[in-house]
Amino acid sequence: KSNLYDLGTRVPLAVRWGGVAGSGRVVDDFVSLVDLAPTFVEIAGLPIPGAFTGRSLLPWLRSDRGGRVDPARDHVVFGKERHVPSQERGNLAGYPGRGLRTADFLYLRNHRPELWPNGIADGAASEKGNAFADCDDGPTKAFVVAHRGDARGRRYFELAFGLRPAEELYDLRSDPDQLVNVASEAGYQGELLRLRERLTRELKALGDTRETGDAVRFEEYPYYGGRLGPGR
Repeated sequence: KSNLYDLGTRVPLAVRWGGVAGSGRVVDDFVSLVDLAPTFVEIAGLPIPGAFTGRSLLPWLRSDRGGRVDPARDHVVFGKERHVPSQERGNLAGYPGRGLRTADFLYLRNHRPELWPNGIADGAASEKGNAFADCDDGPTKAFVVAHRGDARGRRYFELAFGLRPAEELYDLRSDPDQLVNVASEAGYQGELLRLRERLTRELKALGDTRETGDAVRFEEYPYYGGRLGPGR
């Protein structure tokens, strides 16, 4: 995973609660893991702390409706910071990004597009055989990296490991696999602006330091995952 595309973020939620949540329902509302804590607290009959950013799913669980139950649950916001650190990323920075997903569009913001999204591409890491360390080693990865410069593998390399623009926009109605970035296309500028502004508003409301000017804090936390060189 380690990406903000659907294959890295989308996880179906299955719920069983005998006698309360009806069986056989399929709901299209967007939910997030942050919604689970307030749900459990409300089920326990306790007040939901004001610091919680999620919304309780209890009304949704008690409903007998399928499809779209709560019109307000029409999107989800998510993000990524550090996964596998890389010497190329200075001070153990990751590949920071934020995303907003609706039923029809996926909007992504890459905060440091000058970096390789899956880790260092050349130099010492390549010599040790662990280039693009955010992607686990395997025959497919080896083939794509080995053929990065020829017509057979260039397209796959760019999709998997290539540098990414500061903004990405995918029309899920025609491109459910998110392979064609339409952020620069004239016909999508209105949607791009709407999603850009909406994501900014929500991140500021949450106090996301990538929006409030203290982004470097994410890059100063100690790393405890091992696999770093001497002195790191």
